[in-house]
Amino acid sequence: MSHFHHHVFFCCNQRPEGETCCNNHGATQVQAYAKDRIRELGLKGPGKVRINKAGCMDRCDQGPVLVVYPEGVWYTYADREDVEEIISSHLVGGKVVERLKI
Repeated sequence: MSHFHHHVFFCCNQRPEGETCCNNHGATQVQAYAKDRIRELGLKGPGKVRINKAGCMDRCDQGPVLVVYPEGVWYTYADREDVEEIISSHLVGGKVVERLKI
C-alpha cells in the first residue's frame, strides 16, 4: 500500500529564457496554492495527499503539467481554478477531470 492515497507532482522546471517550460506559466505559484489548499482541506499527510514539486517531466509542449499517482493521470491546467477542480473532483471525489487530462 502506498504511503499516500494520492501523490501529486507539479512540473516546476525553469528553462532558459525563450524556451518553453512549465514555470513560465506560473507552475511554482500554482503548486504552492495546491499545497496550501490540501492543508486547508485537512487532506495533508500519510494516507492522504502529498503535493510535490518536480523537475522537468518532459511534457513541456503540453504544459504546465502535473501528474497524480497512483493512477498516473496527467493533467494540464491554465490557472488556480483548474487546479481547484482537480483537487475537488479527482483528489477529493475520485473522478478524473477529463477536460484537463492529457
